Amino acid sequence: MTTDTEVKYEERTARAMRGMESRTIKKWQDDGWEVVSQTQGKLQTEITFRRPKPKSRRLLWIIGGAALALILGTVITIGVIGERNAPAESTGAATSPTQEALEEEPAPEPTQAEPTPTTAPGPAALTPEDSPEFAAILALGDYCSSDIAAFAAAHSGDTIAFPGYIGAINPHNGATTRYDILIGAGDYSETSAPGPAFQFRDVNTTNDMRWAGDVPDSVGVGTNLAVTAEVDGYEESRCLFLIEPVSTAVR
Repeated sequence: MTTDTEVKYEERTARAMRGMESRTIKKWQDDGWEVVSQTQGKLQTEITFRRPKPKSRRLLWIIGGAALALILGTVITIGVIGERNAPAESTGAATSPTQEALEEEPAPEPTQAEPTPTTAPGPAALTPEDSPEFAAILALGDYCSSDIAAFAAAHSGDTIAFPGYIGAINPHNGATTRYDILIGAGDYSETSAPGPAFQFRDVNTTNDMRWAGDVPDSVGVGTNLAVTAEVDGYEESRCLFLIEPVSTAVR
């Protein structure tokens, strides 16, 4: 049996560009996480953190379950009362055919259908060619730069388009068909990785990527892409620029 003195931990994994590990570790430690392990790759270091799980979650589940049971009980009671009252409401004197004919209202005159309004096309996607602001963040050497956070906040919900590549692909929370895909700017390289650390989070590589044309047989680290996506937000604790796929094509 688990006692109050036993501590349970939750774990998370973050990825930092080589040389930027200390910045990422500090951001997580400020939120109460501690480092468990580090695994270095060619371009990135995978860092595992942990922190004690809150003890109040079980109480919240108990309260939520009681509230749900109370709501279900109320709904069932109302349904039973409604069924009991239904026969009484349907009883009454029979109506003769003559009365029915007199009580019928004349049919409404036909009206012309309203024309369907046309939807105006949405704004064009921001590209590095027509947006100096976007081009500037794609050239940054620090993917934790405050300029990236400011751009994401200013353009939340906007559409961006840029050439990119898959820098990393990992299962989402241990799933077998859902992935977190790290997207870099420009062409894939083993020696440099400028720009923000874009991420498609919790996507299926077949259905959610919105492939333009034929769906590729497979994609992986190093695949160059043409990316069109909606700005979702910037996760400062992990320096991730979250985007939602609108259209993706292999270059």
